[in-house]
Amino acid sequence: MAIIGLDHVQIAIPEGGEGDARAFYVGILGMREVAKPANLSPNGCWFKSGKMNLHVGVDPEFRPARKAHPALLVDDIVAIKREIEAKDIFVRGDKRIVGYSRFFTEDPFGNRIEIMQRDDS
Repeated sequence: MAIIGLDHVQIAIPEGGEGDARAFYVGILGMREVAKPANLSPNGCWFKSGKMNLHVGVDPEFRPARKAHPALLVDDIVAIKREIEAKDIFVRGDKRIVGYSRFFTEDPFGNRIEIMQRDDS
């Protein structure tokens, strides 16, 4: 028995936030929305980019995740940072991690999001 990978990460948003989630994750970060299975709640939305899956679920008692966060691996950190900053969205650097360039941002709901690029990319 062994864990063989990570299927998806789920973050929470407030009720009615799907439009803002789509604008951020698709419109700014360039992910694509994928259909949720019909037997699941119609609330929330799912996104995909490459092998990475991000599920956005509605939480009626939503509080933004300020510490726990997904780290999204990108192939052009300069371009994505420029896109985020052009929308006047929060960007903050952090301590260097060997082998990566990275920064933090927030989705429209205040959830912490890390953007990373391997230095060998």
